[in-house]
Formats: sequence, C-alpha cells, structure tokens
Amino acid sequence: MLEIKVLEKVLETALKTGGDFAEIFEEKNYRNSISMLNGKVEDVNSGVRRGIGLRIYHGLESVYAYTNDLNEENLIKTAKQLSAAIDDQQVIEHVKLQEVTYENAHPVTLYPKTFPMEKKVALLKRANDAAMAYDAHIQKAMSFLMDEEQHVAIANSEGRYIQDTRVHTRLGVTVIAEDGDLHETGSCAPGSSKGMEFYEEALPEETGKEAARAAMQMLYADDCPSGTMPVVIENGFGGVIFHEACGHALEAAAVAKGQSVFCGKLGQKIASECVTAVDDGTIPNAWGSENIDDEGNFQQRRVLIENGILKSYMIDRLNGRRMGMESTSSSRRESYKYETTSRMSNTFITEGNDTLEDMIAGISYGLYAKSLGGGSVDPSTGDFNFSVREGYLIKDGKISKPVKGATLIGNGADVLMKIDMVGKNVLRAPGMCGASSGSIPTDVGQPPLRVSAMIVGGKEGGSANE
Repeated sequence: MLEIKVLEKVLETALKTGGDFAEIFEEKNYRNSISMLNGKVEDVNSGVRRGIGLRIYHGLESVYAYTNDLNEENLIKTAKQLSAAIDDQQVIEHVKLQEVTYENAHPVTLYPKTFPMEKKVALLKRANDAAMAYDAHIQKAMSFLMDEEQHVAIANSEGRYIQDTRVHTRLGVTVIAEDGDLHETGSCAPGSSKGMEFYEEALPEETGKEAARAAMQMLYADDCPSGTMPVVIENGFGGVIFHEACGHALEAAAVAKGQSVFCGKLGQKIASECVTAVDDGTIPNAWGSENIDDEGNFQQRRVLIENGILKSYMIDRLNGRRMGMESTSSSRRESYKYETTSRMSNTFITEGNDTLEDMIAGISYGLYAKSLGGGSVDPSTGDFNFSVREGYLIKDGKISKPVKGATLIGNGADVLMKIDMVGKNVLRAPGMCGASSGSIPTDVGQPPLRVSAMIVGGKEGGSANE
C-alpha cells in the first residue's frame, strides 16, 4: 500500500482550494472465477485491480476522482485537478495521519490465493457430479466458483488511517431438469467472507443436491392460481423482499434526497409490532460483513425497526451532513472506481415467537413461498414484484401441491404492516446488490413469516378459490 507520507501530501494538496474534508480510498484486489458445464471447465478468469479514489467535501457537496496510476507525481496532479472544482479559502493546511489498529473479526485460515487451481476445479466437480446424479431428469448442470481478496486502506484529513482485508468465496450450481416438454431450473449458491475453509462446512455436494432437488420439485408442478391471499414466506432468501422494497428506502442516499417513503418517520410506526429488522455488518465471516466500512469507520449492528417503530436509517458521512445526523458506518462501494455511499450489509428481520406450523394451520387457502427468485422494485414507491422459485398451495391449514409461475406483487411499506406472524429460525442468504456505488456482497434474511394478504400473480384466469 502507499506510504503514509505520500497520502498526507495528496490530502493536503486536495484541500488547498477550500475543501473542508478529503479522503483517499486505496484498493488492491485479487479475483478468480471458474465456470463449469456438465463437469467440464468452460472458463477461468483471474485478475488484479489496484487504484485509489479521492474525494473532497465542500459543505454539502463532494467531488470525486479515481486513478490506477499510483506514481506520487500523478497522485498530486489528480488532487490538484479535482480540487480545482472548489474555489474558496483554504481551511486545512496540514494533515498528520495516525494508523488505527484492531483485531480482525473475520479470520481466514485458507486464503484463496494459496489454494491450488486444480483443487478449486475439484470442488466444482464434486458439486456438478452430485447435481447430475440426483435424478435422471437432470440434463444440465452449470456451476461456478469465485474467490476475492480485497486489501483496502483509507486515509482522511482528520488524520485517520486504517486498513482492512476482505475475503469472499462462493460456489453456485444451477441445473435444468427436463421430461418431454417440461423444463424447470433450480439453483443454490452459498457464500461467505471466509477462505477456502468455507467448503468444509458448505459441502459442494450439498449445494449440487439442493439445486437439483429444487428443480425436480417444481418440474411437475401445476400453474399457480392468481388472487389475493395470505402468504407464508420461508426464511433465508425470502428476506430479499425486505432488502429490495424496504431496505433501500432506509438508506440515507434515498432519505437525504427526499426519495424515500420513510422520510421523516423516525420514531413512527412503519411496520407490524411483531417486526424488528436490523442491518448488521459485524456478524463474523458473514457474506456482507467487514471490519470497517469504506469510510474507515468500525462496522456496527444497526437496529432499523424495533417492534414496528422506525429507529434508524443507514447513514454515510456525506448524507449524514445533509440530514444533520451521524454516520452509522454504512458506507460501502464496489471498488476505488466508485464514490462510496450508504448501503446495506447483512440485512434481516429478527426472530419472533411463532412456528411455521401455526402460520400454515391458520390459513384456509393461501401460498407457501419456500424460496424466491428475481424481481423488480420501484425504489421511490416501494412497489415490487418477485417470482416464487419454489411454491406450494396451502389448503385447510396444510401444505398442498407444488405450484409454479407465482409472483408476489405488493408495496414494501404496506407489506410491513400486514406481517402478522414471525417465526424463530432466522437464516440468511448471500447475494450481490447493485446501486450507485457499484455491486457489493450483501446478505438478506428472515425467519419464516406470514403476510395476512398479498396479491399473487399466477395463471391467467386462475382463481384463488379453485
């Protein structure tokens, strides 16, 4: 990483035209990926990314530049060019950096860079073979393995200098099951901020089998009828609805601009009393965890909603200025090429007191959404639709036949108020979240929960009462 004396010079240069705060984000990133189709390696990619991003604040505005030319002369030139956007009296002349040290909360024992490529391929082959062996109707298995090692250093004009190393590993399998004209897909892709030791607990065989099971379970499913009905959403990736339809609206990037349905609602009831939701970037080795955020602040556990009451937003430094609030260590970015802003980490609804059995027993006709797929959200309103990847009808208090083609349609704020039962077994699932500061690893999660009424899109002309 760059010498501290160089960073100090760059920061001082950046502030000569009147900026009141400057920050450097330095990154060195190693990334590898392997893809496989039906047991044969299709593609192998490896790359190194290195550079810095420089940001200057002037009141409530900021300017940003980045470069991968880390020569001192070029860094000074970049700082001069960026600071030319500000024309004011100099307020900070000298910067003296002091390194902050800490104990790593996310230890790694097998760094991906030291793990032989042939062993990575063998892990993929184990997942692929388990998927293909699950059932004769599994016709295709596509799998991938990715690992990433990111070293960051953050220096700012307040004198803070801090470093972090983030490691991510993930293995995923998608299968296609076929029987005549019937086709169905299934997928599974666990991930963690661990090294290759992660695959001692997340066995590749189990990943392959789960992808195949999901495909076979839906292969012969009937079309889902449409209508408004109670819906039970399983734990794990079911939390994507809260993440997309509510979580983004609780990020200061939206709140500070007045583009969130939750603006001005701190201390107010925005959800059912049985809903408590958190964004926790401190969970050891979780997919969305880090020691520090991308402004160099130690990560936190943020209680967003407590018993239905809005308690906090997720706030970065700049939007905190605009809102008159302190940062909650929520600033994240994909790389040095992106200006950082408020983002989620591991966001989930916490456990309640109900059981899945009681949720289902209280429904005469409804839908059990065991797992969700992709969807879309209007962030300004919270309106969403999400596909149900694995679903079952509920009839007379019992899980009935599997159904396919279901879509959950609703509004995030409305659904929060209609959650009437929350279960005990919280699971989280990894994903990649895209926004203005790039694509970042985030966990979504929840226990099983019940929504008293949701619009279920399904077979045209179908009926919720058939």
